[in-house]
Amino acid sequence: MQLTEVTTPQLANNFIRVNVELNIDNPNYIHPLEKDIHEVFDPKKNKAFRFGEAIRWILKDNNGKLIGRIAAFNNKKYKNKGDDVPVGGIGFFDSINDQVAADMLFDVAKNWLKQKGMEAMDGPINFGERDRWWGLLVEGFQPPPYCLNYNSPYYQGLFENYGFKNYYNQVCFGLDPHKEMSQKILDRHAQLTQNPAFSSSIIDKNNLEKFANDFVIVYNKAWAGHGGLKELKKDQVLIMFKKMKPVMEEKLIMFAYHNNDPIAIFVNLPDLNQWFKHLKGKFDLWHKLKFLWIKKTRENRRFTGLVFGVVPEFQGMGVDAYIINEIKMVIQPMKKYDVYEMQWIGEFNPKMMNIVENIADTFRTRTLTTYRYLFDRTKEYKPHPVLH
Repeated sequence: MQLTEVTTPQLANNFIRVNVELNIDNPNYIHPLEKDIHEVFDPKKNKAFRFGEAIRWILKDNNGKLIGRIAAFNNKKYKNKGDDVPVGGIGFFDSINDQVAADMLFDVAKNWLKQKGMEAMDGPINFGERDRWWGLLVEGFQPPPYCLNYNSPYYQGLFENYGFKNYYNQVCFGLDPHKEMSQKILDRHAQLTQNPAFSSSIIDKNNLEKFANDFVIVYNKAWAGHGGLKELKKDQVLIMFKKMKPVMEEKLIMFAYHNNDPIAIFVNLPDLNQWFKHLKGKFDLWHKLKFLWIKKTRENRRFTGLVFGVVPEFQGMGVDAYIINEIKMVIQPMKKYDVYEMQWIGEFNPKMMNIVENIADTFRTRTLTTYRYLFDRTKEYKPHPVLH
């Protein structure tokens, strides 16, 4: 077997091909947009390069066939609560079902991270934000939503046989969007609707600047500083909203207010992979035009939850129930969607897990695991601490 560092555009394309070829016979696999992967490793597109480095390798067998790949990351901004050693990351791992091959990939990444001063590695993770390419799929091997990792079941054994330990599980939930909410949700919603200080609004594509500002206020109060998440600026969110605009459906994005101050957000989008799966990973000008045609002519009955949060001072007051039922009353009359899946929630966040499990008849759709490997094998391993 031969390891090769990715140093040329052709090798970068081979890095993409590994994932495609290893899943060629899997009917549940959806070819990710290749531009999304390339941009992770482009310093002009990925701001994480301001704080670290990334490197990639591909693995071939003795006949020159692609059989594996891995990336390693060194990011000064990557920190988790309770970390007592510098931690690097690995991601975009693929391998044939062969422990020797997998170990070669893990070893080369580990050795590179050691040279960078790291004492542990987490993976599979992304070199950048946690809303994409994060965690190893261990349960629920149905087709993935957009930018969610997908792999074969045997990958779990490759990680654990090498010595990786479960750092935390990430759970995705689904529900039938036609069903009523739980009585608890309905009762708490009814209480807040009697108070005129509370209001809600779906997003308005013609007023994205206002809603970008509202999003930033909620996000920075609810998330910034947790799990290495940094504060967002209005301009960043406005750019994000403008990029989302072609696929944004206004009725799927809800804001809640108290005396007109934003206190909660619930952001959902149509499941883009239901359209992107027809593009075979391509998104050049021709495929962008094809995407618009597909979006217009092919029905999409699935939507996904991306962001849900309440500012700390209003948590525990029923605002979560309020915004959930508000958006339900907008979406259900549309009769447009049959399947809903929320992006993952870490099991280290029991408060959020409890909220989701009490919404309605929610069920777990898939579980991903972020693993940790300590380079000092005598050091005590500690899982991710529980958030309180």
